[in-house]
Amino acid sequence: MPELPEVEVVKRSLVNKIQNSIVKAVKINDGRLRYRVDKNKIKKIIGLKIKKISRRSKFLLFFFNNNTVMLVHLGMTGKFFFINQKNTKYKTSFYYDINEDKDKKHDRVIFNLSRNQKLIYNDVRKFGFIKFVKKINLEQNLHLKNLGPEPLEKKFNFGYFKQYIINKNRTIKDILMDQKFVSGLGNIYVNETLFFSGIKPTKKVKNLSESEIRKVIKFTKRILSKAIALGGSSIKNFSSDNGKKGLFQQYFCVYGKKDEKCSKKSCGGNIIKIVISNRSTFYCNKCQK
Repeated sequence: MPELPEVEVVKRSLVNKIQNSIVKAVKINDGRLRYRVDKNKIKKIIGLKIKKISRRSKFLLFFFNNNTVMLVHLGMTGKFFFINQKNTKYKTSFYYDINEDKDKKHDRVIFNLSRNQKLIYNDVRKFGFIKFVKKINLEQNLHLKNLGPEPLEKKFNFGYFKQYIINKNRTIKDILMDQKFVSGLGNIYVNETLFFSGIKPTKKVKNLSESEIRKVIKFTKRILSKAIALGGSSIKNFSSDNGKKGLFQQYFCVYGKKDEKCSKKSCGGNIIKIVISNRSTFYCNKCQK
């Protein structure tokens, strides 16, 4: 599943390619996504301009000039293809290389745009979704209303962190994965953050020192910023709109590194794999405590 950096890269790709475009037509090939695409609501965006595209957590938000917002979650395999006026196809998402024979049968929704361009929502496993909500109701939307602060925002700070974990008997890995605490973090970046923070994923948050809390915040922000700058992680061959693949996976220190030696030269430990809350978890058995 794409995490915050990957979705941010997709958003930036879409802003670059289609923001301010007008929707000329919409074709639903298969609306049976996680939630069935509402045919009546999607038709109402025809003739409207895409005024703004933003990201909240792992969601993409398309703002139209009638105060309608199209809310998109990519699920496990959702991705957007962009076709320009020269009929050149670009990826803005991740998973597979462009393959016309395989892609077409998974093209779920096609948006015909101004300047003879197209945006295609493609989803193999159909766990993603496209919904519509009025801008005035956005903050109370079922998918958005309980999300915690964005990890790169100032709101995700020491005071907030310390207050939130009072009297909580949960592991640090579990709480960082909780979207109500902080939104957008996923398994890859939580594993890497805890490695650089020197904290074992099973450590209870009630036992964190102030220094450890500050380290988690610092490395969360640093790692996410680096991942975005590098275009995300190409676990399944992610590439942005310019065809460049995400490079952050080249800098993984623990994720997917089971039984390998710790990358810290002075450590000498081994990377261990365990399962926390049904998610694969990787850590160094020596330098993470």
